[in-house]
Amino acid sequence: MSGAEFTNDDGVLRFRGTMTLARLGDVVERVDAIDTPPTAIDLSGIERIDTVGAWIVHRLVRDHDIPVQGADENTSRLLEQVAAADRPAKVRPDATPSFVRVLGQIGDAVAQAGHTLIGLTGFFGATLVAAWGVIRHPRRFRYNAVARQFEVVGVEALAIVGLMSFLIGVVIAQQGAIQLRQFGAEVFAINLIGRITFRELGVLMTAIMVAGRSGSAFAAQIGSMRLAEEVDAMRTIGVSPMEALVLPRVLATVLLMPLLGFYASLLALLGGGLFTWISLDIPPITFITRIREVVPLTDVLTGLIKAPVFGLIIAMAGCFQGMQVEGSAEAVGLRTTSAVVQSIFLVIIINAVFAVFFASIGWV
Repeated sequence: MSGAEFTNDDGVLRFRGTMTLARLGDVVERVDAIDTPPTAIDLSGIERIDTVGAWIVHRLVRDHDIPVQGADENTSRLLEQVAAADRPAKVRPDATPSFVRVLGQIGDAVAQAGHTLIGLTGFFGATLVAAWGVIRHPRRFRYNAVARQFEVVGVEALAIVGLMSFLIGVVIAQQGAIQLRQFGAEVFAINLIGRITFRELGVLMTAIMVAGRSGSAFAAQIGSMRLAEEVDAMRTIGVSPMEALVLPRVLATVLLMPLLGFYASLLALLGGGLFTWISLDIPPITFITRIREVVPLTDVLTGLIKAPVFGLIIAMAGCFQGMQVEGSAEAVGLRTTSAVVQSIFLVIIINAVFAVFFASIGWV
């Protein structure tokens, strides 16, 4: 097979031989050295041609607008493909109007939220199926795993939840006293502390703290197991990850959230009571008596009813995001962040729904 050659006779540039990268030789330099552009290109003598040879021919056609003669079907198809690929590369993307860009980002966020909601719903169903399987076969219940999660979610969180609630009680008492002092009604700060603590802030702040502490831990732990293929190994040996990993965490969070919420409310009352005793000279016995008078049982029940639902949301979001981890270690951090954000967001939404519901049935 001969190398590439060409002749320039009567203004027609005739290529012969093999126009491939390995056999071009000095054809490119010689073609560039032609002074007078040819009037046509003849490829009838070509034995074989690749994309490099086709590019040489295409460049002549593009720069001098000359016809190509004698090309067979395969050569013509290759020249068309090379011409189609000859497009300038975009260094920067086309500018998108700000309104369109923002609208697209909103649409993507809504679509992502919808997919997450569908995924959470399916995950909740899988958890119920796993729970039913454990109920039917009690020997599969993992007492040690549940006890360990009791310690992680509940016992180890007592200090931080108690300190946070105590300080929140102090802040509520201090801010309430400042505003009520204008009307000489500082004693009503006790009403504010008691009702807002048991009804809203006690369980809500506890849920936010548990979401940031335990929900993120659930996502990180299960996500790391996913990356290490431990979850797949559990399925291989016949162990259900839903029963072994998800169910103990969900059960522990649901059961301990009412206790943590009530504990947080008591610590907030303690902080508010100490502040009113020191700053407003209201003795503890008066504070306790006033709390018993102004805080109805429905306020306590409201917090205790909301707490298990918040715990379910937090545990489900953390475990669901952990199960979605794949690819690299960076996904663990991203899914952990998503678990915390989603659980807090859903907790606040459900809290608003509960507020409307309890108001509609007269628990105000």
